[in-house]
Amino acid sequence: MKRQSSNGNGLMVVHQLQAEFASRDGRRALMAEFLGTLLFVVFSAGTVAVTGGLLAERMSSARLLAIALAHGVAYAVFVAAAQPVSGGHLNPAVTLAALMSKHIRAAKAVLYMLSQCAGAVVGSLLLMVMIPTSMHGTLGSDMLASRMTVGGGLVTEIVLTSVLVAAVLAAARGGSPVRLAIVGLIVILGQLVGGPLTGGSMNPARAFGPALVAGVWSHHWIYWLGPFIGAAVAIFVYDVCFTVVSKGARSMAEGNHKPSPARSF
Repeated sequence: MKRQSSNGNGLMVVHQLQAEFASRDGRRALMAEFLGTLLFVVFSAGTVAVTGGLLAERMSSARLLAIALAHGVAYAVFVAAAQPVSGGHLNPAVTLAALMSKHIRAAKAVLYMLSQCAGAVVGSLLLMVMIPTSMHGTLGSDMLASRMTVGGGLVTEIVLTSVLVAAVLAAARGGSPVRLAIVGLIVILGQLVGGPLTGGSMNPARAFGPALVAGVWSHHWIYWLGPFIGAAVAIFVYDVCFTVVSKGARSMAEGNHKPSPARSF
């Protein structure tokens, strides 16, 4: 019986995958995730690589600020561009959160993550062609600082990603440009805090693309496990907090308040 159930679930997932590819909207969504992540990696990892050659260590504060701004602005801009088509994830951790909150099905989540990772790899290859060989280095790969422990790095990625995913959940619920700007600001803050420690990835695809192209795999698992745990934490905390706030608002409005439905992302 268990084997039949497993086979049935497998067939269902296969049918869902086929449906996503057969649908024009499904293909457009995958392309939006691919292109959005590609461009995000070009601008974010590109800033890390280029400023490493121009600003170097003597202007480390200026370099950190430039990297943080590039990550935050690029993510907010390309999420806003992709949102009408795919929901604008551009991050496997965000896709996992969407899956856990039942906004998307498992098949779509898998395809989104594959599209994001493929976009990150192509973006890294494109970056390698764009910039001089002397600036290649690690192509902006995320790495632990020399004095950073593995445990500290993992916790850093968990905390930063949980805050980012919570902000994305709030933005998806309201969908206003202001909330999308807040997501960009969260990425900037995450880079300012986490950049000198772990690279402030908060995004497995952003870590994966440059790592694959540059061959930098040191502690790479942190950049998957940390953000995925962070996404789960964000879902739990957001659900608890939003439920409490909604109940309080309904009570104050004597039952007349109806929270706006969450937007699909």
